[in-house]
Amino acid sequence: MLKKTVKAALILENGQTFVGKAFGYIKETVGEVVFTTNMTGYQETLTDPSYAGQIVVMTFPLIGNYGINLEDMESRKPFLKGFIVKEKCDYPNNWRCEMDIDGFLKQHKIMGLEGIDTRMLTRVLRDNGTMKGIITTRAADLTESQIKQKFNTYTNKHAVEEVTTPEKYVINGKGIHFAVLDFGIKLSILREFQKAGCKLTVFPAFTPAKEVMECKPDAIFLANGPGDPADIQTVVETVKEFIAADMPILGICLGNQIVARALGCNTKRLKFGHHGGNHPVRELSTGRIYITSQNHEFVVCDLPDDVEASFININDNSIEGIRHKTKPIFTVQFHPEASPGPLDVQFLFGKIIKMTEGARNNA
Repeated sequence: MLKKTVKAALILENGQTFVGKAFGYIKETVGEVVFTTNMTGYQETLTDPSYAGQIVVMTFPLIGNYGINLEDMESRKPFLKGFIVKEKCDYPNNWRCEMDIDGFLKQHKIMGLEGIDTRMLTRVLRDNGTMKGIITTRAADLTESQIKQKFNTYTNKHAVEEVTTPEKYVINGKGIHFAVLDFGIKLSILREFQKAGCKLTVFPAFTPAKEVMECKPDAIFLANGPGDPADIQTVVETVKEFIAADMPILGICLGNQIVARALGCNTKRLKFGHHGGNHPVRELSTGRIYITSQNHEFVVCDLPDDVEASFININDNSIEGIRHKTKPIFTVQFHPEASPGPLDVQFLFGKIIKMTEGARNNA
């Protein structure tokens, strides 16, 4: 039985329109349009909370051939606003498959768009930068003023509030005890710490420093997450309290940016962000180059004298990691756990644990 085709379009802020077919949950949606260069791992991309509030464009042309399975979820549900592909697979074939992408998006009320020229769209975003977009089935009926109003009323400032855990929970272990601030943490990050035997006490993003310290952690870990770190200044102030208490502090992605701002660095928005599993970074202490998985729109800049870069991006020389020169503070912008992506920098979890053990022994 043939599925009914529903015409839909993506309208960008610059006025360009891409016409294709709707799938998933068919309801008009507005978000920031970003592209990812991953060739596989579309389910991990769909369920990465760092994409909250965004419409994700897959640059690889065929998506969905191995379906969806619940075991590979990176969060309790997907938080993105829309999903755009060149062609989706309607008949996935894999022994782990539990549903197809169309059904998954329907279940979570996310709008999909297929059948457009994703290569052209990617070039538009690359040349013009990240833009807001609308996926709609009534493009011909929307007036310019209605479109402008939709763009003007869209905001992603509360993304962290949407994705963070609603309450504290504990993952038991006999090793290092990390207090984790959850800004949208990927489950694979928690799994890596579990493999190492760590104890994890996971807190909602806006938990006061005093309450976090009451669990007597060995170190503070700041997770990945969506949005602009400048929008969550209260968390930056919390991290300043951890720094004043001489706590070992580690972080990934948004956590890296928050720690940086607490240390006196600035952050700025990239033209079109780093999204995908093929981003090369150089470790400055060794000169070695690693291929990394990344998902962020903002980067750290303007380092004070007591902070130094530990990694830089080969493509654009942006800072990909920082460390404090005298305090046990070490953070990275990329994702050591990958999921999806290469495993080149998975060793950093061991480095994080070793650094924390050293700080604990010297306390």
